[in-house]
Amino acid sequence: MSGTMDLARLEMLRVLRNKRYMIFTIGLPAVLYLAFGRSQTTAYGVEFKAFYMIAMASIGAFSGALTGNAQRISQERKDGWIRQLRITPLPAFGYVTAKIIASLVTTVPSIVIVLVLGRFYGDVQLAPWKWIAIGVVIWLGALAFAALAIAIGYRFMPDTAQPIALFVYLGMSLLGGLWFPLTGALGKFAEGLPTYQITRIGTDIIGQGSFPIDRVAIILAWLAGFVALAALSVRSTAEKI
Repeated sequence: MSGTMDLARLEMLRVLRNKRYMIFTIGLPAVLYLAFGRSQTTAYGVEFKAFYMIAMASIGAFSGALTGNAQRISQERKDGWIRQLRITPLPAFGYVTAKIIASLVTTVPSIVIVLVLGRFYGDVQLAPWKWIAIGVVIWLGALAFAALAIAIGYRFMPDTAQPIALFVYLGMSLLGGLWFPLTGALGKFAEGLPTYQITRIGTDIIGQGSFPIDRVAIILAWLAGFVALAALSVRSTAEKI
């Protein structure tokens, strides 16, 4: 276990020093919230500034968990780094576990920074438990996308993994209503996506003070599916790397 944690710490340091991570995972969501977070309209029954806070925190967390991770894993597999790790005392799933731990830790700053902006710049007023619940829900969503990143990274080569991860990320964020609230037929379609449900859980917590179990069940179903895909990808490529 110590080897896994050491590898996770190294991965965290590498991610936090990455300029792409700083720009797209932390910088972009914060800038977008500063630009549009004070709109006086409403979305999903709450003030737009509260909805947009949840959406931008999710954008940063999911970007960090999926797009960067998928490409790094694929590149390390191509370079033979994963093969090298297999001749060390590291446990069989130590590499994958370290990636997930690092991903979960490095998504925290993007979530916290936007929530802090929501409180002090957007003047979003919430009970302490609501802040914690919203952060945990977004963090749970990041875990699902970290698992998907492993599935993509193990299955595809770097020049293919990057556009696939980007396509999934953009599709999930746009069709899931992270960039703007959805209504009508598009809103109905979005109900099956984890990105939409994460946003709606947040707005339900703010507007109604409730924690909708049916929405959580949809997110957990996607999480289970992505974990299964990751396990399948790791096992199917075990003899090739």
